[in-house]
Amino acid sequence: MSDHEPRVLGFLCNWCSYAGADLAGTSRIQYPPNIRIIRVPCSGRVDPLLVIKAFERGFDGVLVSGCHPGDCHYTQGNYYARRRLAILRDLLEFIGIEGDRFRVEWVSAAEGQRFARIVADFVMRLKELGPRR
Repeated sequence: MSDHEPRVLGFLCNWCSYAGADLAGTSRIQYPPNIRIIRVPCSGRVDPLLVIKAFERGFDGVLVSGCHPGDCHYTQGNYYARRRLAILRDLLEFIGIEGDRFRVEWVSAAEGQRFARIVADFVMRLKELGPRR
């Protein structure tokens, strides 16, 4: 494992995952400071090109997080995200970006602890992978 500190970009849905991250912060739950968060209205609004652009701009990993399936504020947004981002994972592998550098997770507003654990696990995995080339 290297001492490389990975840069992670997180697209978090406003209604669940962002609130979960906020809960982690207000509860003073520790998680790595490597993540930069972009608050989006819904995980279904994350354009795959934004993920590719993040890697192009030097991020080592990208996390997309939304409401649990069935709990979407917009009813079906996370279902669209799940299908679209599953295809994106294959595309990332095709263009030479390891699939482990991209992660999709469902975090509710009450799961601050889970959000912190996901970020910590993701950063640890990215450290194992090393810097993106």
